[in-house]
Amino acid sequence: MMALSASSSRACVLPVVALLLLQGLSVFAAGDGRIDDVLEVTWGDGRGSVSADGKVLSLSLDRTSGSGFRSKDTFLFARADMQIKLVPNNSAGTVTTCYFMSEGPWEVHDEVDLEFLGNVTGEPYTLHTNVFANGTGGKEQQFRLWFDPTTEFHTYSIEWTQHHIIILVDGTPIREFKNHADQGVAYPTSQRMRLYGSLWDADDWATQGGRVKTDWSHAPFLAQYRNFTTASSSSSPGSSSSSGGFGQEMDATAQQALKWARDNYMVYDYCTDAKRFPDGAFPPECSMA
Repeated sequence: MMALSASSSRACVLPVVALLLLQGLSVFAAGDGRIDDVLEVTWGDGRGSVSADGKVLSLSLDRTSGSGFRSKDTFLFARADMQIKLVPNNSAGTVTTCYFMSEGPWEVHDEVDLEFLGNVTGEPYTLHTNVFANGTGGKEQQFRLWFDPTTEFHTYSIEWTQHHIIILVDGTPIREFKNHADQGVAYPTSQRMRLYGSLWDADDWATQGGRVKTDWSHAPFLAQYRNFTTASSSSSPGSSSSSGGFGQEMDATAQQALKWARDNYMVYDYCTDAKRFPDGAFPPECSMA
């Protein structure tokens, strides 16, 4: 397949992919009202705030503390879209997040992670993704972004269905994690999850493996969130099939966009980490279609 350019992908592929993946969803939380109608700041001692017009939620980080929020609702199979503007300039050591996570015992928790790892000025952000099911994670994939995520808002999405989890950037799918529970691979199917976001300091590992530390002379660091929307499946919890197209497999256009993103912007995949899995003993889902 001929590789798509970044410009042609954003001009042609993204709207089609976004439309295909949204078919059959019923939106029940929209971005038309105040963002604090659906999200609440939960920690940070005043470092999280909402703009006067209610449209933008800002998180800040200084040497004392970061900050975070969560959705007021919980979800069992849903798509969440969030527009985020990441920490600009020297963001080394900082981590900005947006993720689904269950609220039960940690030992059996479910989670779908988007973690944006900062870097020194002029170097690209890394988008770190992971999936936990029944307390087991270790399914990391990392990507560079094909734009500067600090100059304007971009849309990041998690679509979680009974069939698969898809992570999208501006409508382009970059990762798909399929439900292979029938073959012994844990998959989140029964625990409701909230959407969370946070900005925190992780300079022991976030930037170039912890070699570059946070420069606190640039604090306070700031990340902004807006236009949070969610959509849920019309199928009942525990149902073996979806209705209305929610959870359908990606078509050829979406598969092409996924391949483009992975071929050009993936920088780490646990399924190809031979040092981590010697003798070719990769997790079983790595060889499943």
